[in-house]
Parts: sequence; C-alpha cells; structure tokens
Amino acid sequence: MPGSISLATIDDLLEGNPAYPGSEAPLRVQTLGGFRSWRDGDEIAPTAWGREKATHLFQFFLTLRRRYLHKEQIVDRLWPDLDMDRGDRDFKVALNSINKALEPDRQAWSEAQFVRRHGLAYGLNLEAVWLDTEVFDLLSATGNQALLQTPPDRDLAVRCFEAAIGLYHGDFLPERRYEDWSSAERERLQVLALNTMTELAELLLEQAPLESLRLTQRVLAIDPVWEDAYRVQMRAFMSQQNRPLALRTYERCVAALAEEFDVPPLPETTALYRKIMAAGD
Repeated sequence: MPGSISLATIDDLLEGNPAYPGSEAPLRVQTLGGFRSWRDGDEIAPTAWGREKATHLFQFFLTLRRRYLHKEQIVDRLWPDLDMDRGDRDFKVALNSINKALEPDRQAWSEAQFVRRHGLAYGLNLEAVWLDTEVFDLLSATGNQALLQTPPDRDLAVRCFEAAIGLYHGDFLPERRYEDWSSAERERLQVLALNTMTELAELLLEQAPLESLRLTQRVLAIDPVWEDAYRVQMRAFMSQQNRPLALRTYERCVAALAEEFDVPPLPETTALYRKIMAAGD
C-alpha cells in the first residue's frame, strides 16, 4: 500500500482498491460497525457463506490482513477445543465454503483469488480486496503526515480525517466482540478513531466550532475519559461565547476521571479551565 495519498486520490481510494487507488476491487468488505461484503458491486447474502465457521474463518483472515498463518495456528486460535483431525476437517470445509461464497463461478482446482495459500500458510490476497480498515489506516496516517509537513497541509489533513471518520461506523467486527483474536485490533482501531476525531475537531475549531462540538461529543460517547476531547470542547464552547458550558465541560471531565480512575485532570486541562474562569472576571 502506498505510504501517502493526495487530495486528488482520496475519492478514488474510497471507491477502489487501496493498493491501486482508482481501480475497482472485485471484493469490497466492511468490518467497522458490522460485517458486510460485496462482490462486483452486489452484496453477498449472509446465507451465501453456508456455515458459521466459514464466516468465522474469513473474518479471522480480515483481522490478519497481510499476514499469513499456518493452518494449525489458525485452528488453534479459532477452535482450540478441536483435536487435530477434527480441526483439519472443519478448516477445509470452512475454506471451501468461503471460496464458494466469494467465487461461485470459479473452475474446480483453479487458484482462489481472495484467500491464498503459501505452503501450509493461509491469508488474504489484499491486492484483490478493498478493506475498510486498510483504507481507514491509510487515511489517518496520511492526515497525520500532512500535519508534520513544513508548512503543514491542513486541507489535506482535514479531508483525510473526514474521509477516515466517514468509514468508522463503529467497532471492528462487533459480531466477534468476545473473541480473543479480534480484541487487539478492535482496541487499536478505536483508539485511532478517537485520536482522528479529536484531531479533526481541533483543526476545525476556528472555521466550524459546531462540527468540533459534534465530533468531541461522539468521542466522549465512546470513551467518557478521553481528556483531549474535553479540552477541545471547552475551547469550542468559548468560541461560541458560551462560557457556562465550557466550565460545565470541565466539571464533567473532573467527575468522569474521578469516577473511572480517581485522578484529577491533566495540568493543561486545569490551566485551560483557569484561563476560562479568568476570562469572566
């Protein structure tokens, strides 16, 4: 995947394959906020997968993304209670169901397009898949890189962050919320989403303070102790000449941190509060 993109390629990236912005990927997959998939523009019905273990296995491949794992490692991660023979049989049946769902017209014994085998290791062929988490990562990274340029490219950062947030419909594979193998990726993507929303809210403070407020409210609905969002929200209220709500935001921050961690706000949050208090004198 390319390390950065431009304003001109963002729309292409949202529509095509992240490896080749502007091209059409034959398979499009959503994992953020719920699992859905489309083959050549047509949604694949949940019944097409045939069995739960097929969906389970494909979602595991989506979590691995560009990594390949040995079949025995995959079985051990997904179905640790199965013995070797039963695990091997269930893996083969599930993989066959995946290939039928994704490539119903594929000729027998021809190489599968989307799930590939390297020796005894299996993984996803992302050259042929548009995957929302891949695009979300790339957009967020490019936005951050744009802010590190000299001078910062704020327009590119804002557009990247807006596009990334537009992809974040919710938790990664919420259907697998209680699976150990999905938890680390879910937490990583949530933290990245919260950082991206907060960064965008700060970038929009002067030109669109109401959007900054909406973004910080979304952040705090997901994580009520995300302290950076409270500071941006306080500043957004002050830009609207609403000092009482700015002060109330600080009070909510104090209460949330005390309840969750029994700690006070960071010095920079308290310093902002004191500055707002002094503005009313």
